[in-house]
Amino acid sequence: MKILIVEDEVRISKLLKIYLEREHYMVDIADNGNDGLIQALNEHYDLIILDILMPGKDGFKVLEELRKEKDTPAIMLSAKAEQKDQLQSLNLGANDFIAKPFSPGAVVSKVKEILSPVQ
Repeated sequence: MKILIVEDEVRISKLLKIYLEREHYMVDIADNGNDGLIQALNEHYDLIILDILMPGKDGFKVLEELRKEKDTPAIMLSAKAEQKDQLQSLNLGANDFIAKPFSPGAVVSKVKEILSPVQ
């Protein structure tokens, strides 16, 4: 299974990549919304992990544009754990919302939960 992480904080994306690869997922990384959207539209991913606050397009815009063409499952990440951000994420079609800071293990658990019906 292939996962795309769209996250501008290199430390976070590398840590998630390590944890996910330990579980035998193939992982690609984009460090901004513009590149992330291009990758998401041009390649097949089983799941996308998408930060909300990023340079270029923010996570909301990426998800909104992605949903016009694909229904790839998505988990939104945000340092702002405000209910309005969570609601907006879910209204745009996100499968889940995780507030920062988070445990990488918790993210892996969510990934497994979302992808388990597919596996």
